[in-house]
Amino acid sequence: MRKWKITGCLVLATVLLCGAGEPRVYATNLSNITSDSIREMEDQIDNAQNERDQLKNGLSDIKKLVQQLEQEKKDLKSYVAKLDENMAQIEQKIAELKIQIADKETDIEEAGRQLEHAMEVEANQYETMSNRIKFSYERGENYFLEMLLGSTSFADFLNRSYYMEQVADYDNQMLESFIQTREYVELCKAQLEQDKAFLDEAKAGVEIEQAALEELMDQKARELDAYEQRISTGEQSIDEYEADIKAQEELISALEKAVEDEKKRILASSGKVLTYDGGTFKFPLASYTRISDEYGMRTHPTLHVPQFHNGVDLASPKGTAIYAAYDGIVVAADYSSTMGNYVMIDHGGGLYTIYMHASKLYVKKDDVVARGNTIAAVGSTGRSTGPHLHFSVRLNGEYVSPWNYISP
Repeated sequence: MRKWKITGCLVLATVLLCGAGEPRVYATNLSNITSDSIREMEDQIDNAQNERDQLKNGLSDIKKLVQQLEQEKKDLKSYVAKLDENMAQIEQKIAELKIQIADKETDIEEAGRQLEHAMEVEANQYETMSNRIKFSYERGENYFLEMLLGSTSFADFLNRSYYMEQVADYDNQMLESFIQTREYVELCKAQLEQDKAFLDEAKAGVEIEQAALEELMDQKARELDAYEQRISTGEQSIDEYEADIKAQEELISALEKAVEDEKKRILASSGKVLTYDGGTFKFPLASYTRISDEYGMRTHPTLHVPQFHNGVDLASPKGTAIYAAYDGIVVAADYSSTMGNYVMIDHGGGLYTIYMHASKLYVKKDDVVARGNTIAAVGSTGRSTGPHLHFSVRLNGEYVSPWNYISP
């Protein structure tokens, strides 16, 4: 602890000083600012630097991801699943960075206010001490000696001596407090600069991750286009394409059978079972830009052969809310390499709706949903080259036109 010697009386001020880093430390009184609190602030500045290093090290290495994906191209299903997994991880990083940015902006705003107040107090302390020193200088070196010699008795002499000693100690304490306040303010400034640097790097990190995400999306679109070009070269390739669709339908049929078996069990035990009441479906999207592919038979764009499209594709911006078309029970909320993230809902009476290629799922198997509940968000997972919702309706094990239940 440094020792400073001055004489005279200073006015004790109360101040709320700024801290920075995690956890934030705020001094509510100048007496709280000690060498320990200064060391704490220095540690927080070191931690802030580590936080910035972790941010840099946590950014996606897009070149490494692309190299890893090259090894998966021989198996399209594995490739799509791995690519979707990478995109989901990048989207999670972007979400976490945005949270960190919001938190850091709050920290900077609060720290700026506290630092401004602390600097005002520092200036007031400096002015008070300057006036005190000026007062002592004007009185001269003999002022305190004259006070002692002016004592009217020995008791008065002792009282005056004790008073002067207390004033000197008090002055020394206030000078030490001022020195520590000044040092603390400088550390606050350094911490604030670290916070601002982290904020800038986090914002740059969002741009890096967003660019990585877009590059993976472009790569996926190119590979799926190339795949469809390849399968247009012969009947065997067409069979391969149709086998993927068949596998998708087999999965959905298996889910339907499992539901129907469960309904029979419930019916046998209680006599109660979910039944569709014939109501009108809610349109399954909050908004859409166009119908990118209709339900029914059409000529495949790359195979150039008649193909049945078992739903309607609704192009919509990524993240657009997907709604449950009607009351029901979630049969599945899962991922497949063709459907991507998908939700399947049982509405009773053999009626099901299916929602494919979502970026996020907000429901899980066995959840009860009401007409209009948000169940997912539009994405481009699975066999998809752009953000859209593939919406299908099945009745008694067969696909039917969604337009029988909704209107555009």
